[in-house]
Amino acid sequence: MLKQSLRGKTVILTGSSMTTSILNRIQQLGGEAHAFPLIKIVEILEPYDHMQLEMARNFDWLIFTSQNAVDAFCAKMVRHKFFPSMIKGKIAAVGEKTRDRLEANGLTVDFMPSIYSADYFIEEFPTIIEGKPRCLFVRGSKAKDTIKNGLPFSVDEWVVYDTEDFLEHIQSIVNIIKSKEQPIIIFASPSAVNVFAIHIAPIVGWDSVKIASIGHITAHAIEKRGGHVTYQPNTYTMEAVIDEISNEEEEWND
Repeated sequence: MLKQSLRGKTVILTGSSMTTSILNRIQQLGGEAHAFPLIKIVEILEPYDHMQLEMARNFDWLIFTSQNAVDAFCAKMVRHKFFPSMIKGKIAAVGEKTRDRLEANGLTVDFMPSIYSADYFIEEFPTIIEGKPRCLFVRGSKAKDTIKNGLPFSVDEWVVYDTEDFLEHIQSIVNIIKSKEQPIIIFASPSAVNVFAIHIAPIVGWDSVKIASIGHITAHAIEKRGGHVTYQPNTYTMEAVIDEISNEEEEWND
């Protein structure tokens, strides 16, 4: 039986995709888990997507930094009957989940940075590259310019999805924060942080919650908006942040 390090704790997840396994793990640790997305991912559909796929197959490298980009890209592959074997170049991925999603769709990952961040990617990726490869960054509309501007060679971009505010759960989150003692809220992206800052923080404040962040970019967005990050694992995954929360809470309760 797992330690009950989250007994009496309420945990709110705000990302666009929540796995049952994460919710179950929180509950197994004794916590009360809620999945209340503050953002939603929408694939961008264009009439020339099939032409973009034809172009993509001829790049030396395809770069993915999120599961959402993989999902949108692979949805286009299925829609236009484009098979993994048709990709001629290599693939770089930031993050285990991104890699796993690529491999689940039949695509082989040839490079991952040691830390799952675009900042580390632009430092490490050039060290394995010879010459000036043709690279395509498959991204979302709100992705930063870190990869395009940070690599020492030309990078083309294909924006395949948009991140939209999702306000359906605002009142539910407010109600939980008002009724529970410092619930723990997990942020996995600056976009979710911004929705909280605009629609929830003015009502309940930042000090009414404990905040967990996945990634230093997300943590910076939280601090910039006036929040304080209590839990931030070195590994940028949901599993790691749950472990971090569990370990910290266990220490405080000892």
